Amino acid sequence: MDKENYLTVTALTKYIKRKFEVDPYLGRIYLVGEISNLRIRPHAHQYFSLKDDQAKISAIMFKSAFEKVKFTPETGMKVLVIGRISVYEATGSYQIYIDSMQPDGVGALYQAYEQLKKKLSTEGLFTAPKQSLVRYPKRIAVVTSPSGAVIRDIITTTRRRFPIAQLVLFPAQVQGTEAAKEIAARIQQVNKIGNFDTLIIGRGGGSIEDLWPFNEEVVARAIFESQIPIISSVGHETDTTIADLVADVRAATPTAAAELATPVLSEEILYLTQRRTRIFNAFMNQLKKERQSLNRLNQSYVFQDPRRLYEGYIQNVDYLNDKLKQDMVTTLNRYENQWTKINQRLYLNTPLNRIKQNEQLVNNLQVRLTRAIQAVFTAKETQLQHSITSLDYLSPLKIMGRGYSYVTKKDRVVKQVSELQINTEIELHLSDGTAQAKITAIKDGGLNND
Repeated sequence: MDKENYLTVTALTKYIKRKFEVDPYLGRIYLVGEISNLRIRPHAHQYFSLKDDQAKISAIMFKSAFEKVKFTPETGMKVLVIGRISVYEATGSYQIYIDSMQPDGVGALYQAYEQLKKKLSTEGLFTAPKQSLVRYPKRIAVVTSPSGAVIRDIITTTRRRFPIAQLVLFPAQVQGTEAAKEIAARIQQVNKIGNFDTLIIGRGGGSIEDLWPFNEEVVARAIFESQIPIISSVGHETDTTIADLVADVRAATPTAAAELATPVLSEEILYLTQRRTRIFNAFMNQLKKERQSLNRLNQSYVFQDPRRLYEGYIQNVDYLNDKLKQDMVTTLNRYENQWTKINQRLYLNTPLNRIKQNEQLVNNLQVRLTRAIQAVFTAKETQLQHSITSLDYLSPLKIMGRGYSYVTKKDRVVKQVSELQINTEIELHLSDGTAQAKITAIKDGGLNND
């Protein structure tokens, strides 16, 4: 086997890459496709894909080329790109190296304008509270081209309307790739100096490319962060830039900007004269009223007879003195009654008085106890007598005294005839003694037994 006929992977890849690079049709490709797998990396090279319904190609756009894109590419956006086809040797895959990109169907600048407008609107730069313009500015800063018609219009209008205001020009490019950074730097410089009342930025009309520096984010941020009120005058009346939307006031033309920044001195002097006259007349009218009031007061009875001024107070003092005395007497009587009641309560609650009360209570209790004992003795005596009488009534002797007797046999009381027999000896117990007897006959239940 002859190994000299075999190529290495590197050799084959270099050969294929060479084929791509020398092919005149692949050196500059105009391609339309949809962006896919794009994750924007700030200040770095961008890697993504371009696809259509049936195919996909890897794409790379180096940092230097991507920074020139005026809009923000997004996944799913259809774009027109210009580039070249080559092979990336490490993976052996072919890809397009993009030099420029623009949206398909919409201009790149317009697309970038709409994207930045949406972004700043979401952040609130357009709707944030605006600063009010100074009515009588002393110093006005102007950021514009030193050779354009804008500064001449502003100077002419300001000198005509308010010549006492000082105009200070901060020259800056208003067109080109470096214009936006220079405009933002001038705005920051004016704020750093700080002794300006108003700041005007602007330029004359032109295409969207000419006005583009005023649509840059760096300029919008500088305007929003300015501590000095800004008037934006960019392009013609129909042109609206991002700077116009962020600025505190928008002017249609540079002349209009100067008119917004300054009042008309002659009108202000006339206004001040009128105000001075009105103030003087008002003062004189007020002075007249005060003099009339003074005259009325001088003719008042108080000044004619000052004693009348305090007659009412004297009467009121007498009334209050009488009322005070009456209230004091009432209060003293109330306290005296309270003292008497308290003294009586103290007397009733002294130890000696309580001892007397307790001695009297003991004597009363002893009398009640003696009476109670006597009553108990009397009741018990009566009860005893009643019991004696009752016992006397129930005594057998008492009954026997009425002619009754009882029979015993061998010291046992005979209660029934069945306990007796013929010839049984028994003992009769009478009220005054006893008698011996013998049973000769027994009658039971009404029958005679011999």
